[in-house]
Amino acid sequence: MPARLYKQSKSAGQSGLAGTRRWVLEYGQGAPRRQDSLMGWTGSTDARSQIKLAFDTLDEALAYARREQIAVEVEKPAERLRRPKVYADNFKSDRIQNWTH
Repeated sequence: MPARLYKQSKSAGQSGLAGTRRWVLEYGQGAPRRQDSLMGWTGSTDARSQIKLAFDTLDEALAYARREQIAVEVEKPAERLRRPKVYADNFKSDRIQNWTH
């Protein structure tokens, strides 16, 4: 199973972009998970599924994968649409929508 290389997306609960500029290399689940009958914990014999490596650039991540002979699927990030908003536009006299206060 190839590893996944992606750029972390922005958190839905925050407006900031912290942690979204780095590329993450993550292995998939290589072995099935099993539940411990005594404690109820879920475990697996695959330790690689717990590893997440972070890189500053895509080139660094691809160079690492090539050097370590890791098959990688690259997921390009979606382009972000930014529409600037101005607070003063709420009080314009030629506003299209009704002002509901």
